[in-house]
Amino acid sequence: MKLDLKNKKVTIIGAARSGIAAAELVLKLGGIAKISDAKVGVGHAQPLEGIIIESEGHTREFIQDSDVVVLSPGVRLDSLPVQWAREKGIEVIGEIEFAYRLCSCSIVAVTGSNGKTTTVTLIAEILRKAGRGVVLCGNIGSPFSSHILNLKKTDTVVLEVSSFQLESTVDFKPHVAVWLNFSQNHLDRHKDLTEYFEAKKKIFQNQDQNDYAVLNFTQEEFKGVVDGLRAKVLFFDEPSDPSDITNPNYQAAIITAKALGISEDICRQVFAEFKGVENRLELVRTLHGVDYINDSKSTTAEAGRWALERAHKPLIMICGGSDKKIDYTDLKSLVARKVKCLIAIGDIKGQLKDTFVGVVPVETADTFINAIELAQKKAVPGDCVILSPMTASFDMFKDYEHRGQVFKEVVNQLK
Repeated sequence: MKLDLKNKKVTIIGAARSGIAAAELVLKLGGIAKISDAKVGVGHAQPLEGIIIESEGHTREFIQDSDVVVLSPGVRLDSLPVQWAREKGIEVIGEIEFAYRLCSCSIVAVTGSNGKTTTVTLIAEILRKAGRGVVLCGNIGSPFSSHILNLKKTDTVVLEVSSFQLESTVDFKPHVAVWLNFSQNHLDRHKDLTEYFEAKKKIFQNQDQNDYAVLNFTQEEFKGVVDGLRAKVLFFDEPSDPSDITNPNYQAAIITAKALGISEDICRQVFAEFKGVENRLELVRTLHGVDYINDSKSTTAEAGRWALERAHKPLIMICGGSDKKIDYTDLKSLVARKVKCLIAIGDIKGQLKDTFVGVVPVETADTFINAIELAQKKAVPGDCVILSPMTASFDMFKDYEHRGQVFKEVVNQLK
């Protein structure tokens, strides 16, 4: 259902990047833009003049004086503002759904517990290499809403989408929908793994026979998903595939390109030129024979596993952050083989210490800088210091990008 915003009151819940972008789009399209957030003006981008703001908490009257309510990804579906809106029969949608209803371009959407950023970056580069107009947005970088007015009909929007963004979709219908993998994550937000799984699965819900669903063949949980899909199903990471490309993110990009009519030769050109994604196994510097790796994008246990499996040097591993209710016990044997010292930080440092004590030497640090300085003291030439937090950053930073930026700044100042 397309949106006509002329003179409509649209209330956005949450004033982070996507909320501000949605409000500004409403204003530019002739609607009445409202934002409800307790933190507007405190560490947030400043919205355009003309947006009506309540900035000291949500109120029923403000929410219910709306034609549509749009949620930022951080807002729960069972929150009071959502309940107030539904009491009055006001439609509640997420920012991805909101932007989708104003978009006339083809969409490629990628979700998964790990690897989303690398995969969408590769897909966008492949499209560019093929001479197509492309916009990369969503959970990576800039919000979908911020690009709507600049899109051409011939463009392709490549979206990284999280479970938070998908759970509030209604009509969202990507031409190619990619589900990379599934593992425990966001159990601080979702009540259990089933709810998390169902939110992810919504990426396929509106696709038809003209669309493509791309799934990981080796993911057992996906076997039950396929039967209910109307889209053409394409698999990557099949055991029978004799290709020399074994990275599943690269394989997913190739399959997506195939669905879009782009040759594997173009994909391989992009892979050869690809330097990796910032904050994902990013070499910051080598100092006194010690490599310093920024893996701040590691926000799950599986992302930590990915980093550990690719390590070829003894690791001093800095990990920890805010609590996502993740269980790390399955990593014990891998940590024992790869890590010579684990330095735990943040809200879950006690949990990490309890999990890995007796497996490897475990230290705790009260501050992020202290952790890096302690890692430098523990490291000897030939070692690698890696920041791979395996959880979210919100106890100490704005987001994982801020965490990675600070890590690089501190590491580059080490003597």
